[in-house]
Amino acid sequence: MNYTFLGNTTLAWLTAAGVALAVMIALYGAKGLLVRRLGAIAERTNTRYDDIVVAALASTRMPIMLVIGLYAGSTMLELGDKAALFLSRVAMGAALVQAAIWADSAVRAWLAQYRASPQVDPGRATSTAALGFIVRVVVWAVFLLMILDNLGFNITTLVASLGIGGIAVALAVQNILGDLFASLSIVLDKPFVIGDFIVVGDALGTVEYVGLKTTRVRSLSGEQIIFSNGDLLNSRIRNLRRMQTRRVVFSLGVTYGTSEELLRTLPGEIAQIIKAQEGVTFDRAHFKAFGASSLDIEVVYIVNSSDYAVYMDVQQEIYLQIYRRFGELGAEFAFPTQTLHVVASGQETADAEATAAIVRPAEPLRARLAGSASN
Repeated sequence: MNYTFLGNTTLAWLTAAGVALAVMIALYGAKGLLVRRLGAIAERTNTRYDDIVVAALASTRMPIMLVIGLYAGSTMLELGDKAALFLSRVAMGAALVQAAIWADSAVRAWLAQYRASPQVDPGRATSTAALGFIVRVVVWAVFLLMILDNLGFNITTLVASLGIGGIAVALAVQNILGDLFASLSIVLDKPFVIGDFIVVGDALGTVEYVGLKTTRVRSLSGEQIIFSNGDLLNSRIRNLRRMQTRRVVFSLGVTYGTSEELLRTLPGEIAQIIKAQEGVTFDRAHFKAFGASSLDIEVVYIVNSSDYAVYMDVQQEIYLQIYRRFGELGAEFAFPTQTLHVVASGQETADAEATAAIVRPAEPLRARLAGSASN
């Protein structure tokens, strides 16, 4: 016990080894206990956050616990300033590596649970995988810089160089990065998902795939329309699948010969027809305007369903009943017509009068002939 090695007695070295072993066993036991207890709690809950915590704790590495234990044991020894500083930096670096592993494991556990969800479509899973990759890269980059700074390296120049290089790379691939971040925005903000029927400008169709760079839409005519994610988010998107009701506005016209009494009656007749339909909320019906060739009536109602087939069935029934009722009331539907007024010139008027003067004297003769024939 009186032997001295590197300035410390045998007893000091044994004490340091005992402390290191105790700390290592304590850390290992704490890891096992926490994983078991939290795992049991996670099995009884529906949230996935506790599962992520359990996965992160389970990723605690034995070599890192060994390094922490050895550092704890070294505090029992008389060491030089340089050796103590070195050991403290190694221990801190190990702790930072373990923190990075925890963060990386948490991200991977979240991705695994997200992909295992039955409600996740392949496009969103792909975009989420890209998001997870970016987060993991950022996590390791941040912790690497922290480790280098802990080891005494001057990271200011390195950070500045990475910033300049990052700007150059970003300028070179700005379109790709724009589409990538647009994809992440679609995943997180969810303006639409796979299966939604959307309208973008003059293009419309069902969303089939949301990728890292493009979104693919199947149009009604069958072809596939491909949008870049950046251009898609810069456009006005109408998501018809999320429509809860349909507001329908239509106009019809009757002829100008329609009487005032009948014209007053028609909006009420249309209102009764619409109110009789199931799943429909009547809004209004009014004589709206004097059209070019018709007296226009505007009608507004709401179909309490987003189903296009239901809307078309209701619209068809309303049109048929209006057609039948207008026929019963004698109201005539207007169609585009033009009335031509012919005005004679001065010479044409004089010629017409001369012709009339020549023709008139023959009338008594025809009358006498008719009289003699009757006698």
